Amino acid sequence: MKMKNAYLPKPVKIINFKRESSDTFTLRLGLKVKHEPGQFLQVSIPGIGEVPISFASYSNKHVELSIHEVGNVTNALAKLKKGDKLLVRGPYGKGYPMEELKGKNVIIMGGGCGVAPLKGVIEYVEKFKKDFEDVVLFLGFRSINDILFKEHLSRWKKKFCVNTSVDKRPAKTCFGVKVGFITKLIEKSRLESENSVALMCGPPIMINFIIRILKDKGFKDNQIFVSAERMMNCGIGVCGHCMIHGKYTCKDGPVFRYDEIKND
Repeated sequence: MKMKNAYLPKPVKIINFKRESSDTFTLRLGLKVKHEPGQFLQVSIPGIGEVPISFASYSNKHVELSIHEVGNVTNALAKLKKGDKLLVRGPYGKGYPMEELKGKNVIIMGGGCGVAPLKGVIEYVEKFKKDFEDVVLFLGFRSINDILFKEHLSRWKKKFCVNTSVDKRPAKTCFGVKVGFITKLIEKSRLESENSVALMCGPPIMINFIIRILKDKGFKDNQIFVSAERMMNCGIGVCGHCMIHGKYTCKDGPVFRYDEIKND
């Protein structure tokens, strides 16, 4: 039997392009692929390069990728439009273990572009709401203009306890948010550790602060799940660029239970 080439991408059509903020956009792809929230695709444009992008949706009809413009490839992806094609391979990696977490209180914590992978988690919980207990969201952004998924936030607020904050005090706006770092909101919240799990993604400094806060509130390391940020390259654990404590981010992660990667 002929072996499938793990490096061989396939062309996929863009069925929608949406600008989320000045430096973040969402591509909806005409791709149906089974995946877990937190997994990723390798996305490429011939002649420019390839980048890993986490799923920002949970649907059996399409795939959404929310992309932060930070380099040549992502800047080139931002110039694409509906009807264009790009190349993808995957899905790769290990996502948030949603099946294992059913029956628990779920606390979802994200900052900036780190909210994008968590959108897939939220959509999963929406779809299987009866399988989970209380669901609480903490989402932090730099400013009102940097808030992602505004139209989804309105829907989420009707279903879950949603806490949104911005670092900078906004000008007059009808969008209700609190001012201050998301870590302060979490610190002041009454979060019960019993039968609860915390799922997070965002800047490493934010994650480190949140972990300290959660542990002060009684959370154990095996109740905390983190999407790690590392420079992934091949996506299949061959090149070694993304190793953390002997584990490959692209293969053993990018989502890790905290006790798997913490510094003892």
